[in-house]
Amino acid sequence: MMLTCLLLLAAYLMGSVPTGVLLGRLAGRDPRAAGSGNIGASNVTRTLGKAFGAVTLVVDMGKGAGAVLLARAMGADLDVQCGAGLVAVVGHCYPVWLRFRGGKGVATAFGTLAVLAPGVGVVSALAWVGLVLFTRTPAIGSLVAGGLFVILARLDGRPFEVQLFTVGLLAVLVVRHLGNIRVLLHRYRKQADRRRLRRPPRRRKPR
Repeated sequence: MMLTCLLLLAAYLMGSVPTGVLLGRLAGRDPRAAGSGNIGASNVTRTLGKAFGAVTLVVDMGKGAGAVLLARAMGADLDVQCGAGLVAVVGHCYPVWLRFRGGKGVATAFGTLAVLAPGVGVVSALAWVGLVLFTRTPAIGSLVAGGLFVILARLDGRPFEVQLFTVGLLAVLVVRHLGNIRVLLHRYRKQADRRRLRRPPRRRKPR
């Protein structure tokens, strides 16, 4: 029990390392003060450039993978490994160092899947890339990828612990993207209203 608690604490601290903010200090610009204000790879790329964005992506993924690998190296069961991965994602989203205002958790989630369910992670990552390139909206790619975590883990016959873990990942991603969901719904309504206004009124046939 003590080992499990220590592993979860270590996973949280590992996940809570604010990569984007630390790189922002090196670059002399805080990503929280520009773009979307997020500390994840997408906003770091917008505000600091592709090189810093790539480093943020790799390190954030490494935090998730590292938490799971640490639990595995200490001989923890699969449920504890999954718990460590989920706690690392939560740590990234709610870091104590930034008053619990962190990133969206997408890259860290992919890092955990790279260890726990590599095939699920790869397919979901490809879907994320394709959707981001097509829609130019990372939030859409992230939410669809979160749904694919659950679906693919089930279809791939992954252990129950991993399937439950993917449900937890999806829940965290949805919570962290609630603001984006509201923006997307508002945008959709505006586009629907414009299409309706452009549509010519139907003429009634004379009786």
